[in-house]
Amino acid sequence: MNGASTSNDHIANKQILLVESEQDLAKLVMLNLKSMNHDVIHCTTLQQAQQCLRNSKIDLILMDRMLPDGDAITLCQQFRDAGNQLPCMMLSTKNSEADIVLGLESGADDYLVKPFSLLELRARVKALIRRSNLAEKQEHALKFEGITIDCNTREVIAFNEVLELTAREFDLLLYLAQHPKQVFSRMQLLEAVWGYSYSGYEHTVNSHVNRLRSKLSRNDRTSKLVKTVWGVGYKFTPPVAQA
Repeated sequence: MNGASTSNDHIANKQILLVESEQDLAKLVMLNLKSMNHDVIHCTTLQQAQQCLRNSKIDLILMDRMLPDGDAITLCQQFRDAGNQLPCMMLSTKNSEADIVLGLESGADDYLVKPFSLLELRARVKALIRRSNLAEKQEHALKFEGITIDCNTREVIAFNEVLELTAREFDLLLYLAQHPKQVFSRMQLLEAVWGYSYSGYEHTVNSHVNRLRSKLSRNDRTSKLVKTVWGVGYKFTPPVAQA
């Protein structure tokens, strides 16, 4: 793993909860996070993580999936079900597409497969924090014909039904809706929504768009909100009032 740092890593100080049972890896991650001017609380079990979340103000959580007392997916689902929008990244040796999808569907904002480059970890942490900071400054809601995208509650209400979206699916839909009819390439979406630009991860955009559109297609009036522009990328097309 690479541990090099750069002089451009400074981001406003955050309190990060690291839930990692591998002590050597935890030390490396903590060293890098602290060099980015963040405070780090380290614990090794789900039970300890739950206690930290209750007793401390946490700005970001990084957690290993397989912990001594269970799967971190359980914890992620619990705080998402409780309405907690805390930015969350899962770290795991489980690298199948099914495992990654399961992690993201549980509410994780990002999923990083072990072993990973510490430079990439730093980039992803900065991206999560940057998006979290932007979300706090966003307008209250975007409204279209029959659709409300609420930035505070992070809910999408489409024709009187609440769409059940993961955190990343919401961010993707929100970004596209903020730029209606504008076409974005996969790389542009990767940079804007995920916060990094690694060409090898463009398939991540495809899979998220496909899952988002699958959920939108359950209602005929939302099935064409996100359209493919062949050879270019994707765009958001607002619904029009029915005659």
